[in-house]
Amino acid sequence: MKSVFKIGFSIILIVFTTQVFAQKTDKKVIKFSVERIINAPIEKVWKVVGEDFGAIANSHPKIVSSEYNQGHITGGENVTRKCNYNEKGTKYLEEKQIEFDAENHTFKVLIYQTDGIPLNTDYTYGIYDVDKISDTQSKLTMTMVLRTKPAFLGWIAKGQFKKDISNYLIAVEHHVITGENVNKENFKEIKKKYKN
Repeated sequence: MKSVFKIGFSIILIVFTTQVFAQKTDKKVIKFSVERIINAPIEKVWKVVGEDFGAIANSHPKIVSSEYNQGHITGGENVTRKCNYNEKGTKYLEEKQIEFDAENHTFKVLIYQTDGIPLNTDYTYGIYDVDKISDTQSKLTMTMVLRTKPAFLGWIAKGQFKKDISNYLIAVEHHVITGENVNKENFKEIKKKYKN
């Protein structure tokens, strides 16, 4: 009788612990969205963020270089890229496009490999949405869901993550409008030209 009670109690304890852990895990995920109105047609914005997925270094002030993985030459479902944050290639992200919907100008990007960047890849992804406002204006929205390693760093760094995404959207706007590549050297001057 005691052994049956112990087994029953153990099962209840395991279930309870699992539920508590799952709740705590959910609380440690950070989610936010940043949007920007861009004075360019939706097709031009989509080309930069969706179709030229592997060339993100052309429109991101913190990415030193980027390239497609596995021989891809354009964005699409299950296309992957590597984004280097330093010249040595020791600080990088590898990302994959999924739920790619060219008709509705949206896709999800999974961060599946990192080095030198404290992100938990089991919980981290972004969603890109480009919406038409008019023939000459679009809205680019990027939603991030992330978790850092260790998790508590995320709440400390949330403001920096949002600032980095906001700067990226400014850089996208500049690249779309002018065709000029954006990098950490020229971004400070570029940013002055655009309202936040």
